[in-house]
Amino acid sequence: MNLTSDSKVLIQGIMEPLGSVYAPLMRDYGTQIVAGVSAGQGGTSAFEIPVYDMVEQALEQVGKVDVSIIFASPYTALDVALEAIAAEIRQIIVITEGVPPLDTIRLIRKAEATETLIVGPNSPGIIVPGQILLGTHPPQFYTPGRVGIVSRSGTLTYEIAQELSHAGLGQSIAVSIGGDRILGSSFQQWLQILEEDEQTDVIVLVGEIGGDTEEVAAHYVAEVIDKPVVAYIAGQTAPRGQLMGHAGAIIASLAGMGADIGTAESKLAAFKRAKIPVADRPSQIPDLVKKAIGKK
Repeated sequence: MNLTSDSKVLIQGIMEPLGSVYAPLMRDYGTQIVAGVSAGQGGTSAFEIPVYDMVEQALEQVGKVDVSIIFASPYTALDVALEAIAAEIRQIIVITEGVPPLDTIRLIRKAEATETLIVGPNSPGIIVPGQILLGTHPPQFYTPGRVGIVSRSGTLTYEIAQELSHAGLGQSIAVSIGGDRILGSSFQQWLQILEEDEQTDVIVLVGEIGGDTEEVAAHYVAEVIDKPVVAYIAGQTAPRGQLMGHAGAIIASLAGMGADIGTAESKLAAFKRAKIPVADRPSQIPDLVKKAIGKK
């Protein structure tokens, strides 16, 4: 992945409520938004961005697009994403929350067949501080640097970025893979991307209780990743069986995986086995990052 201020960006659902709020914020940050798409609004403009009815029409006018950001409604998000894939856009960020799980599965299958990277659904997107904002991250919390953040959370990502920035530790990139149970891209994919990223020296992984995502990621780090990784697990003090706000952050037994999978204890044990230092609270992350840099 090579996201810079030169990357060309399309917004699908630019006339949706969230799209109309964040399109000008992304543009003002320096993101090169070349077109928007909203069915029935073709021929108009939004915030000096030309709007088209279809992705194909937009690309005929602006040429190749590197990334599409989707603000469409939950029940149209699949069709909108498939339209972007058909137009050979290979990096898609789904901001939309509440996409039906079966729709997400269909999207993932199509993405795998076409080598398309999907971020989300239910994600604030990606920010490369100082260069490009793709989604809803509040840019004032971020500063350019060498720390890569990959997270299941949204707002917690912002908080950790702010802690790092206050400690003089800028970020190379921050990505939230999304808060839903079924997601387009995984921790493993992003860990590999950050491992290969020349701008990233240290990786911060932000997980949550629920599911086995963090356990699998910890094993992957131990087996594959050479760069230092530090972690934080949200929800460590939540009572067992407590439903969290994110659809993905639910403590639940998974068939054949044991009743403890998904608990904070299970995730902490997995990180310990992988020799990944874990912060007890976000404010500890800068110190762990500095120690990791020192060891490197």
